[in-house]
Amino acid sequence: MVKTYLFRVILLLMFCVESASAQHAGHGKPQLATSAAFAPGGALWVAGVHQGRLFIQKRTSQSGWEDRQFIDNGSEAVSTSGDNRPKIVFGPKDAVILTYTRPLDKPYTGEIRMLRSEDGGRSFFGPFTVHDDRQIITHRFESVLFDERGDLYTFWIDKRDAERVWAGNQGDMSSYEGAAIYYKVSPDGGKKFGPDLKVADYSCECCRIALVAEQGGGVASLWRHVYPGSVRDHAFARVDRDGVSGISRATEDSWVLKACPHHGPGLARATNGEFHAIWFGEKEGHQRTRYSRLRHDGSPKGRVIDVPDDRAEHADIAAHGKRIVIAWRSFDGERTRLRAWISDDEGRHFSLRELSSSNRENDHPRIAVQGARIAIVWRTEDDIQVHEIR
Repeated sequence: MVKTYLFRVILLLMFCVESASAQHAGHGKPQLATSAAFAPGGALWVAGVHQGRLFIQKRTSQSGWEDRQFIDNGSEAVSTSGDNRPKIVFGPKDAVILTYTRPLDKPYTGEIRMLRSEDGGRSFFGPFTVHDDRQIITHRFESVLFDERGDLYTFWIDKRDAERVWAGNQGDMSSYEGAAIYYKVSPDGGKKFGPDLKVADYSCECCRIALVAEQGGGVASLWRHVYPGSVRDHAFARVDRDGVSGISRATEDSWVLKACPHHGPGLARATNGEFHAIWFGEKEGHQRTRYSRLRHDGSPKGRVIDVPDDRAEHADIAAHGKRIVIAWRSFDGERTRLRAWISDDEGRHFSLRELSSSNRENDHPRIAVQGARIAIVWRTEDDIQVHEIR
């Protein structure tokens, strides 16, 4: 009981520290927030920041990590705190997209910036601001994905509606809790975009948005939502060129919290078209990372399973066929451990693997998937580790 209580206190302190530092990264800490993706040819790429400079880096099975390629973004600041990190995605016709949140002058404000390549990442156009709304408010925590048709989707957390409601209610912030989820679509790899479109009001302010490409086009999305009474569970929606097809409640922890926990969910497709989901929440006084299945419409299905680590945080999930891989980091007071929970029968049974540990600063683990290849990428102050799950 004492250990559990102390862990909860430490976790809440982490929330406060991350909230206070989310606007400008790197105050005395290394900027380790990194994303990863497989290129069409099979090389693994990462995007991150080193000494304030945006970079991409390629790793092949033959040569290991190549030299970092620093990207000219006009010396703009790049947010690298919590779930905010540079992103890299690959599309058709040698398209490569880089995105990041650029912090603005006011606290907790930002804009989503994008660079695009038409030659497989050798050179980039940009950066440019993705969204039409240019107010100095929250546009942060973007997620990007190409769908199966080759359309590029960009999602982000946006406070334009909250600001409008607050202004109409003489600054009463209780009149609109949280932020909103917005998105827009580009049919040509970022050359032109449709308008800013809203998915939903009342999202959490600082948790990442999980995206999965839909079969035939469009994307499925999962985010932490603010339900009435400051309940911070998760919502699911299918989104395509024509709009949002419906919103479902995906988790039912009923966690009442008047703050953002900086723990976004993860989403992966199951073989029957349903979904696997991973998230962090509190239920009946117990804060845990949890796994469950979701139906086609995103509603909960079957039992919810706690991962076998009461300190697990910032988990990610991936799936291929019947294999599911869940990865997280876990701090025991002295070292951070990288762990994976793996199922080869679509979640009926799991086995735990210890992958690595570090007593240095480190990032959240991220998973890259390409067909049957599933790689867990973990950046520490010492190196960028890659653990391919076989």
